[in-house]
Amino acid sequence: MTEINLTIDGKQVKAEAGMTVLDVARREDIYIPTLCHHEKLEAFGGCRLCMVEVESRGWTSYVVSCLYPVAKDIVVRTRSDKVDKIRKVLVEELMAHAPDAPELVNLAREYGADRDRFKKEASFCVLCGLCVRYCDEVKKKNAVSFFDNGAVRQIKFVAEIAKNECWDCQECFAICPTSYAQAAYLLTEALAFPGQRKTAKRAAKATAKPRVIIPITAVPMTA
Repeated sequence: MTEINLTIDGKQVKAEAGMTVLDVARREDIYIPTLCHHEKLEAFGGCRLCMVEVESRGWTSYVVSCLYPVAKDIVVRTRSDKVDKIRKVLVEELMAHAPDAPELVNLAREYGADRDRFKKEASFCVLCGLCVRYCDEVKKKNAVSFFDNGAVRQIKFVAEIAKNECWDCQECFAICPTSYAQAAYLLTEALAFPGQRKTAKRAAKATAKPRVIIPITAVPMTA
């Protein structure tokens, strides 16, 4: 397999064709922030927080590292004044939707972002798409999906599917960076199939095996 030489933050590294800049950086323990990336999912490039500076043949460009393929002799800078400014604005935009999300709070501290710079749109969802893509690519269920486009785009659970599939799964809750996935599911449950939680608990209790108590008999001590 063809090896590709490139430089990341002054470090000369080798990569294989098909790898992205983010792939190589993570392999080399070079930190690049991400919000919408997951190792089990296809790259999405939605949050753009993994933006880096790439110099190639005398030209400098700013690219999304999770989608940008490595190329011979490119020079990558994961931090620069321009990169930091871009990430700062991106974090500020995302915090308008989810100002208290722990990952965003940490990134705001790192890049000096102002959580109140943009008008609050309290959706608590940053449209990273992790829940949608995980349910599609890993679980193959499509119980949660994007609805609408542009400024009104949002994520919703498909009630007809969620009713049967999500009760025993809920794996997307853990990868959601803002906890919106769990809130959206609970809202769907309350509106579309209320009472299922109580019914399931009663059924589980009814089918539970009775506890068997084994008596303990005292054993006389011997000299």
